[in-house]
Amino acid sequence: MKCLVTGGAGFIGSHLVDALVDKGEEVHVVDDLSTGRQENLHPAAFFHKIDVCDPVLSKLICSIRPEVVFHLAAQVSVPHSVENPYEDTRVNVLGTVNLLEACVQAGVKRVIFSSSAAVYGIPQYLPIDEEHPLLTISPYGTSKVAAEKYLQLYNRIYGLEYVILRYANVFGPRQDADGEGGVVSIFAQAVHNRLPLKIYDDGEQTRDFVYVKDIVRANLAALLCASAITINVSTESATSVNQLANLINRIVNSSNPIKYEPERPGDIRHSILCNNRAKKELHWEPVYTLEEGLNDMLE
Repeated sequence: MKCLVTGGAGFIGSHLVDALVDKGEEVHVVDDLSTGRQENLHPAAFFHKIDVCDPVLSKLICSIRPEVVFHLAAQVSVPHSVENPYEDTRVNVLGTVNLLEACVQAGVKRVIFSSSAAVYGIPQYLPIDEEHPLLTISPYGTSKVAAEKYLQLYNRIYGLEYVILRYANVFGPRQDADGEGGVVSIFAQAVHNRLPLKIYDDGEQTRDFVYVKDIVRANLAALLCASAITINVSTESATSVNQLANLINRIVNSSNPIKYEPERPGDIRHSILCNNRAKKELHWEPVYTLEEGLNDMLE
């Protein structure tokens, strides 16, 4: 099977490319390397250095004619989206529309889209299921909602199959500190450099941390599930930032102090995603606990 992965040199995308290559698929990677890294690229994948907003993308996809496209290329920093909402919209919305136009022209069968818990905003109830209102509080979350709406529109108009995967806080190797699960990477770097672990507010805010290898498994499962469906990918387990810091210190046998900073405006206090639909539709559930994922990552 021919697959194309946008953002395939990035954190999650590169792990997905590795898994697809290991399955024996023909894999093409589209990445402009603005945040992706050359060293993340699998040598057996075909690499195309292209911005997802570039009109040449259509010619490329029409020449490759992949059966499925995994769309992970995105601007993923919430603070950056607040500072520069235009760029966030350009990449996450216009880039998605440019890709979908190319997919229709090339006869792509299915697009699997990486979305985010940020589409929900401040939770009205926990755990958050897929029917929760979309009450975004950042340009990043809003751009993800817009991209989802365009996927649904292209399905209605052109019959383009899609699966939307809304991730909880993803962590793992190759992660930069900017993403939504970046606190794990930040803590790991601090421990490595023997610096204090910086926590905003009281550290009792909770997140749903899911390991990148489980995210890859969900993407592979989305190849075979029903079309036109939106699915949370999560552990449905809450971990406080204090618990995370203490766990990392324990795993690496470190005693790095914790330094508390004032609360950051706009931070969500608690976020846990329901994963019942993933279990039912993808026949998926997380394999890695937080501790197992951290051990694998910190090796």
